[in-house]
Amino acid sequence: MTATPPTAPPAAVALRDARVAFGRRVLWEGLDLDVRPGEFLAVLGPNGSGKTTLLRVLLGLQPLDAGEVRIAGEPARRGGGGIGYIPQQKALVEDMPLRGADLVGLGLDGHRFGPGLRGRAERRRRVAAALEAVGATSYARSPVGRLSGGEQQRLRVAQALVGDPRVLLCDEPLLSLDLAHQRTVSRLIDERRRAADTAVVFVTHEINPILPLVSRVLYLVGGRFRIGTPDEVMTSETLSELYRTDVEVVRVQGRLVVVGAEDQHAHHDALESVT
Repeated sequence: MTATPPTAPPAAVALRDARVAFGRRVLWEGLDLDVRPGEFLAVLGPNGSGKTTLLRVLLGLQPLDAGEVRIAGEPARRGGGGIGYIPQQKALVEDMPLRGADLVGLGLDGHRFGPGLRGRAERRRRVAAALEAVGATSYARSPVGRLSGGEQQRLRVAQALVGDPRVLLCDEPLLSLDLAHQRTVSRLIDERRRAADTAVVFVTHEINPILPLVSRVLYLVGGRFRIGTPDEVMTSETLSELYRTDVEVVRVQGRLVVVGAEDQHAHHDALESVT
């Protein structure tokens, strides 16, 4: 008797014929995308191309105009479990009466994307484990507003991980961080991906700090998109087609540099944001 092959687990993130528009302006349509467990997907494109909107769709905060979206086989919904979310880096008020451990704990019982957790001992254990995972134990009792931007962002990573998510959504998590902290935050996210087979959807303007980690790229421009490996998408031919103008992609000491045509200033400004 022939053994039945095991059924593959559902994609961590699945979109089918997905469309989002605001009035006549279509951000993207006909988007078919599967993000597998353990995959690192970078979402690139100029401002206004729909990168953050994509995260809002996955979080259940923005409905699709057409198509469907599923997280681990279930329809995406607001407050759904299994998702960790790292927002853009924003300075916290200096006198905010919140300690580092309190901020992380919101990922369990106070954050709108995190499920509640009963049992104080279990809560303390999980918060402590998340703080240790990102190297933030030493300032767990410090007021968050008095910490550096890099320290605050470590806490946001811990907050996203404390609920043991299957999918980690990152909205410009490297914004306003210096190079050293960019590398640290990127490493922490990738360590989680490899250790727990967590799918990562990483919105960014700057691919170079995460280029060695990226499995595939979703590039959004003016209602159009391309999906593929960095070597497939980050090419002069592909980006010229997306932007509908001459674009050159070159590698300089391991970094990708994207240059628009000199007589296309608007496109050039947009392109500079991804280099």
